[in-house]
Amino acid sequence: MDDKVSDKPEVYGIGNPLIDVLAQATDEEIDKMQLNKGTMTLIDTERGNYILEQIKDREKTYSCGGSAPNTMITLAALGVRTALAGTVGDDELGEIYHNRLIEKKVISDLVSIKGDTGSCIVLVTPDYERTMNTRLGVAQNYGPENVNHEKVAEANYLYFTGYMWNTESQKAALYKAIETAHQKGTKVVFDLADPFVVEGNYDDFHKLLDNGNIDILLANRDEARLLLGIDDPEKAARQLAGKGVVAAVKNCADGSCISPGEGKCINVNAYRVEAVDSTGAGDNYAAGFLYGLINGYSLSDAGKLASFIAAQVVCQTGAQFDDQRIREIKKAIEEGSWR
Repeated sequence: MDDKVSDKPEVYGIGNPLIDVLAQATDEEIDKMQLNKGTMTLIDTERGNYILEQIKDREKTYSCGGSAPNTMITLAALGVRTALAGTVGDDELGEIYHNRLIEKKVISDLVSIKGDTGSCIVLVTPDYERTMNTRLGVAQNYGPENVNHEKVAEANYLYFTGYMWNTESQKAALYKAIETAHQKGTKVVFDLADPFVVEGNYDDFHKLLDNGNIDILLANRDEARLLLGIDDPEKAARQLAGKGVVAAVKNCADGSCISPGEGKCINVNAYRVEAVDSTGAGDNYAAGFLYGLINGYSLSDAGKLASFIAAQVVCQTGAQFDDQRIREIKKAIEEGSWR
């Protein structure tokens, strides 16, 4: 990518840049492409190219997707200097992703390599059902040689999720970034991200925690249960904190439990809203929590703000806020009406 990183990021995110490609489709077209309507399916490059070919003449909208990218985009919208690292392809989708990221005021530290940009092709039928087809593309090729150690060292926080624990090259890159972070005093924030990811990386995640690699751990109840065998969020938060981390365990509509260690636990209530789409709730909880820490909030208030922002995103469709909703959230923060 050609743009220069001009500012020191407060949060440096490493994630899978997956561009969301949204297009309309009929039920007949869904059937013709042999897709399972209303589901998300992991696909390979060949299958992705086939679907894109079928909708090549269709009007499409593009947006920056991916779990860590969602967190960085919300933080940037709230005025936090954020950067995103990852690998995109040397193709049109990679260039679109890079440009849209900059439009979202996130510092692009993306690396362009040969191959196809990761994407999620979302086909919307007339009944508003979304059929999602995800291909990781070159996002899974992020490696140690791609880590910008200078930017990791400059940041207050290094942030990544369990979705980055997909390939050996990604794992090696994260270990290198964590090593630099600890050498330079950058706090390491890890979001487990998905129960399926925890199941597939159980031993690795325990090693990360047991070896003191993580400073702040975010998880939901199911992820914590799979990692620890404990179905009580408060007990899980305490046990995780016993490994030397600040642990936040989310429990959907029942709020979250945050433990700073020493057997303590802060219970944070959820905000009661009419949820329509849970996509991005965890990503935005992470953004709110980090925003609070960066701005000197107590752990209790950081958790409350995290819950508030997560509640706002589940009231809409999609994982990212439009400009109007961001203005409303910023006003609530400024006035303190979220408390």
